Amino acid sequence: MLEPALIAFATFFATVGPPDVAIAFAALTPKASAAARRRTAVRAVVIAGGILLFFAVLGKPVLTYMGISLPALRTAGGILLLLISIDMVFARSSGGTSTTDEEDAESITRKDVSVFPLATPLIAGPGTIGAVLLLVADAHGDALRLAAVAAAMAAVLVIALALMLVAAQVQKRLGVTGVHVLSRVFGILLAALAVQFLFDGIRASGLLTGLTGGT
Repeated sequence: MLEPALIAFATFFATVGPPDVAIAFAALTPKASAAARRRTAVRAVVIAGGILLFFAVLGKPVLTYMGISLPALRTAGGILLLLISIDMVFARSSGGTSTTDEEDAESITRKDVSVFPLATPLIAGPGTIGAVLLLVADAHGDALRLAAVAAAMAAVLVIALALMLVAAQVQKRLGVTGVHVLSRVFGILLAALAVQFLFDGIRASGLLTGLTGGT
């Protein structure tokens, strides 16, 4: 129970990036009142949680309908998370965990930033959605493991909300260097998890067994 929870927490923390979200939130709401910032932060986390819950509940039926196997999902998820982890280690922005230049330009013209770009793609982005699908599928329907994934996801969302509520202080104390240090540490952990997902997916696919048998 503890190990799946820790793995899920590390994965979600890396893909969501609460410190990054907090700093982006501070940049997006510089003139908003404290009450407005609080409403925006709560709404963004609730919407992001709803998006992730949707994929957690309906992701597997959709994948089954599309004929996508669990080994294929593990392998694809591992590749996606590995690419994200590489960007995190080298402190590069990507569309997997942050907004693109075009999305930044669009967000400037919006009065309500809770849905876009906060809820998605900053919190519930492609990397986080992929992690949800992967971790839920990897639980194989086990109630305890599913509960561990849900608890880890909720914990990271709560951390993201807490940091957004004190976004100005976070930005001042951590700064760009501090955020990059956290990003690199969790990027390394995410890279190791991604490679493990890749190994598990390839092993479960039977591809290596087939190649060995052919020789």
